[in-house]
Amino acid sequence: MSLAILWTQFLAAALLILFAAPRLTRNAEIIAARRNISDNWIGLILLASVTSLPELAAGISSVSAAAAPDIAVGAVFGSCVFNLAMLVVLDFVVRGESVYRQARQAHILSAGFGTMLIGIAGLTLMVRDLGLTLSFGHIGATSLVIVIVYIIATRAIHNYEARIRERAGEAVKKAPTGSLNKAQAMFAIAALAIVLGGLWLPVVGARIADQTFLDRSIMGTIFIAAATSLPELSVSLAALRLGSVNMAIANLLGSNLFNILILAIEDVIYSRGILLDDASNSHAVTAMAAVIMCGVVIAGLLYRPKTRLFRTVGWTSIALFLVYILNVYAIFLTAL
Repeated sequence: MSLAILWTQFLAAALLILFAAPRLTRNAEIIAARRNISDNWIGLILLASVTSLPELAAGISSVSAAAAPDIAVGAVFGSCVFNLAMLVVLDFVVRGESVYRQARQAHILSAGFGTMLIGIAGLTLMVRDLGLTLSFGHIGATSLVIVIVYIIATRAIHNYEARIRERAGEAVKKAPTGSLNKAQAMFAIAALAIVLGGLWLPVVGARIADQTFLDRSIMGTIFIAAATSLPELSVSLAALRLGSVNMAIANLLGSNLFNILILAIEDVIYSRGILLDDASNSHAVTAMAAVIMCGVVIAGLLYRPKTRLFRTVGWTSIALFLVYILNVYAIFLTAL
């Protein structure tokens, strides 16, 4: 198959994901508002989980049909740094005060748990050659730790959100016009479209990598990670248009939590060995970049800076962008 056809297929899968994403936002808002769920929780669990379906679908396809653990792991870590870099886009789009001043500080809890989960996976990559990793058959002990921390994280964030809303006497906003049954059906159709696009991306990506100079680590970390993160970008921008900065940020930070959970799911499916053992340890570079970016976000949410460079983005966003660019450069260097 020619390279042009492969890139056309890659673009078609990405466009399918991009087209379906805004439908998720509108219908998720109807479903969640009628079920008395806050904006933060919609973004953190409902939207974040569904917009991460491309990463899950791509990961399952990578470790099964494509037999490409580097694409699977690279797509997860690459998606994490891409999601954090998208805060720069949100900060640019939002007028007036920076997105970090408008956001609730409750997002610090999500960013903190994200730092833990990414750090656990990244540390495993760094110490595996020292013989310190444990496993249960072909499943790494790290996967079990990731599942436990994810459950603790979602429970803790839910309880914290409930306490904040109760203290503030916050009422859940009225649901938009629309039938709940219809919203659920449209939500399921959009989710299916995202899964189909996500399943095809890694297969095509592996073929492109094999026919070009691109290493599979680069293909997963940069190209597939960016393509499977299109729903997060589209959904977050749609949330901003609905006037919900908190839903937009919760979607991005919640997606990072779910992304690391995907590593554990992929490890169970990957029967050829332990996933993080078979992937290149160059992915630790991206994991550490994501940890640094999480730290920058936490600092921005705590400090809530007023200054915006040329009234466009704040210094927090500039720092996030620089770390992302340095990570891309480092990945290219490690793959040479």
